[in-house]
Amino acid sequence: MIHVSPAAITAWGGEAVFANVLLTRLGVPVPAVPVLVLAGSAIAHGTLSFTHVLIAAVLAAMIGDGVWFTAGRVYGRPLINRLARFSLSIDTSVQTTRALFERFGAPIMAICKFVPGLALITPPLMGTTRIPTKVFVTWDSIGVVAWASFWLLGGALFSRQLAQLVQTVEAHGATVFDVLAALALLYLAYRYVRRWRLRKWLDDRCVSVDQLDRMMHAKSPPVVLDARLATEVGQEPYRIPGASMFDPHAPDVGTIERVVVVYCACPNDAAAKMVCARLHREGFLHSHALKGGLDAWIARGYPVEPVPMRGGGALEPSLARQ
Repeated sequence: MIHVSPAAITAWGGEAVFANVLLTRLGVPVPAVPVLVLAGSAIAHGTLSFTHVLIAAVLAAMIGDGVWFTAGRVYGRPLINRLARFSLSIDTSVQTTRALFERFGAPIMAICKFVPGLALITPPLMGTTRIPTKVFVTWDSIGVVAWASFWLLGGALFSRQLAQLVQTVEAHGATVFDVLAALALLYLAYRYVRRWRLRKWLDDRCVSVDQLDRMMHAKSPPVVLDARLATEVGQEPYRIPGASMFDPHAPDVGTIERVVVVYCACPNDAAAKMVCARLHREGFLHSHALKGGLDAWIARGYPVEPVPMRGGGALEPSLARQ
C-alpha cells in the first residue's frame, strides 16, 4: 500500500493532500482518510491552513470523480463490469448504489463518500445514467466538501490523541500507516474468503444460457425472473421471453412452485445471485442464477421481447407470484 508520511504532509501541505486525494479518487490504493486526519492535526497545531488544505482536497476529489463520470458516460456499463473484475465489493456496491439512486435520486452523491465501497463506483455509475452533468457536479461537490471537512475537523479535534498514538506506535518501531496497512490486509483477506465461499456455493447453482433455452422448451418450463432494477430496465427495455419483472427488494417473494431461473444485467450476476440465495433461504431450493445474465443470452443469439408498458409509458409493475 502506498502512503504519505506525516512529515511530508506538514512539509508539502495542500500539495501533498491534493496528490494523495487525487490518486485515491482515481482508484490507486492510497488511503486518503489518514492523510486528511493528519493534515487536520497539523491545522490544529497552526502549521497548515484549513482553507488551503480543504480547497486542495476538494479540487482533487472533483477532478478524480469527473474523470470517472466522463468514463462512465463514454463507455457505459462495460466499464462497470470491467471494474468489478478487480474488486471484492464493486458488484454488490453497484446494486446498492442503483437501489439508492432509484429511491433518493442524485442527492445520494452527497453521502456516498462516507460509505465504504460506494465512493469509487458512484461517479462512473452516475455517468451511465441520464443525470445531467451540472446536477452531478452540484451534488458531488456538496458531498466532497462535507467529506473533506469532516475528516480535517476530526483530525483537528483529536490532534492530541493522534499525537499520542503516533508516538506509541513509533516507539515500537512502526508507523500509523503500518498499522492501517495491516488492518486493511486483514479486512481484505476476510472479505476475500467470505466472497469466495459464497461464490463457490452460488456457482454450483448457476445455469448457462444454453441450459435455460433447453429448459424453456421442456414440458414444464421454469419461472424466469428478471431481477434488474427499474432504471436498468428503462435503459434496456427488453427481456428474456416470458420473464416476469421481479423486485429484488420486495419483502414478500410469494408462492413459486416450479423451477426458478433468475437473471440480471450487473457485474458478476450479483443481483441474480443475491435473489437466488434469498430464495434458497426461504425454502425455494430449485432456484438458479443465469450465468452471464441478459448480456450472455443476447450474445448467444437468443431472442428477447419488449418489456410491457402500461398507461403513460411506464414500465409494467413487478411480478413475483407465479
